[in-house]
Amino acid sequence: MLTSDALIDTAVGCLTGAAVGDALGGATEGWSPQQIRDRWGGWVEGIVPPYYEDWRTARPIAPYHKGDGNVTDDTLMTHLVVDVYEQAGAHLTAYDVAERLVPLMIGRKVWIPELEAEALPLQRVFLAEKYMALRLHWGHADPREAGVGNAVNCGAAMYIAPVGIVNATDPETAYAEAVDVAGAHQSSYGREAAGVMAACVAAAAAPGATVDDVLAVAVRLAKDGTRAGIEAVLDTAASIGHWTEAVESGKLRAAVAPYDTVGEDYRNQGLGARRPSRVHTIEELPVALGFLAIAGGDWRDAVIGGVNYGRDSDSIASMAGAVAGALGGRAAVPADLVTAVAAASKVDLAGPGERLAAVTARVRAADQARRQAVDQAFGGLMGEAGA
Repeated sequence: MLTSDALIDTAVGCLTGAAVGDALGGATEGWSPQQIRDRWGGWVEGIVPPYYEDWRTARPIAPYHKGDGNVTDDTLMTHLVVDVYEQAGAHLTAYDVAERLVPLMIGRKVWIPELEAEALPLQRVFLAEKYMALRLHWGHADPREAGVGNAVNCGAAMYIAPVGIVNATDPETAYAEAVDVAGAHQSSYGREAAGVMAACVAAAAAPGATVDDVLAVAVRLAKDGTRAGIEAVLDTAASIGHWTEAVESGKLRAAVAPYDTVGEDYRNQGLGARRPSRVHTIEELPVALGFLAIAGGDWRDAVIGGVNYGRDSDSIASMAGAVAGALGGRAAVPADLVTAVAAASKVDLAGPGERLAAVTARVRAADQARRQAVDQAFGGLMGEAGA
């Protein structure tokens, strides 16, 4: 199956855009905008060294080498999803998470830039992702509901972009597939955010799509607190002219705060944090969309805004980078940053996008053949001539 240059460009733009955003945001993750400016002497607009020089032992960073262009678990998991699509050669379900993704997490070593070693992905991912492996591999939970009981966070949304590419130009189907896949990992608004994130990528992949098209899809498909949080952030973003204003004023944080369970002390959450709720949202997706709106879809401004926002900045910048990369293709992501992050992380950033485009072409060809067979059969049911 031949893959078009446009599809390859979109897929590579999306995944490199996400990975570079992840790497830049990794250095600033967990800190406030003021702490970021104090540490690096101003805004972070490229690759910077770790917050602590002695990152190997300094808490709360150790033992991860965050900064210096290293991608984090967001990118590691995204690339594993591409591998799963290649294995399946089809749309994914929660069962693919159990039967393909988790075995890769617990059974195949990869280079982990933050650990500066080859290791199992399970040894790098956060607790919510470890829970997924526990539930599915050792607990043998039904994959469709294995995410129930997990901490509700951005864990599924951070790696769901490939689902949007496989369902490029069809946000409704991307949403449905992502919600199914994410059920093996997340529940409540964590699962919902994954669906909306995949839909945004699918919408961004449509020829001629604008950031306004993407934001309209997000609002239309989002449910409950996720929709309310997105709307609040976008309403605030409409009056902000540049990401620096958004960060300095704290307006985006203030807009999402009523819907966020983590609270102001990012590293020491209260008892209500990350619990299921219909009135809350993860912080990362609405804020990423807010920076995209302020930037008009421009990759650099959207991502750099997320980097300097702090808190879960690697996931915010990665989500913004994925959507902006899908909108603008490979050229939207600065080539010098792609090269530098790939070299620092010792990870091929373009290859996963190219492979994802190839499997997408095969999957969508199978979709078309199946749809034609269904339409022909239904035509016969309706008594249509020639059916």
